[in-house]
Amino acid sequence: MVVDYECRDGVARIHLNRPERLNAVVPALTEGLLKALDQAVEARAIVLAGRGRAFCSGHDLKEPTPDETSLETRRRLEQIQDVTRRIRAFPGIVIAAVHGYALGAGCEFALACDLIVADEQAQFGFPEVEVGLSVTGGISALLPKIVGPAKAKELLVLGERISAGQAAATGLINRVVPAGEHEKVALELAARIAARPPVATSLAKQALDRGLDSTLEEALATEVDHAILTSVSGEYRHG
Repeated sequence: MVVDYECRDGVARIHLNRPERLNAVVPALTEGLLKALDQAVEARAIVLAGRGRAFCSGHDLKEPTPDETSLETRRRLEQIQDVTRRIRAFPGIVIAAVHGYALGAGCEFALACDLIVADEQAQFGFPEVEVGLSVTGGISALLPKIVGPAKAKELLVLGERISAGQAAATGLINRVVPAGEHEKVALELAARIAARPPVATSLAKQALDRGLDSTLEEALATEVDHAILTSVSGEYRHG
């Protein structure tokens, strides 16, 4: 299995499991990740991590170039984009627990998540332009909103790797933790989230995601709709 899945106490754990290739992306890994995300229907939070020495080193450039038509290439790339779609559509919170490398598609997987916890030795980057490729995971929309247009262009065009500390300073990730503590801290956060009211948590995620592309009036309307939903959900804790 190139992707491992388990779920306990409302927290799903998904591990990319190609450690011999630093969890580099091949179609089987993409398919396994999508299947694992689909399995997490009962989970309230997900922790996405990688086995071995890295989170995910990006596309496996040592794999032979696929002999495929343009339509087949489109379908393969859209399947990779489905990872972003699944994570963003998941009603709970998805936390990336990053160590080693999060490069290219690996960085895209991480940034699709709601929160990112990174080992202090982790490195992030987008080497696609340098090797003559293009980003595919919705990064052209997500990255400028996270770090601003100028920094996003710098990260994509120059392709320089940045440290966990630099990533935190630019707002790319949430927390930097001591080496080897990334999964432990991510699981602790996931357990806290799983214990919170699920409707309110899901609506908070939806409101913020929608708010990125909303006018102020649209955001205000969404907030009223969500306030009504939470008022009848039975989750409100008086006192």
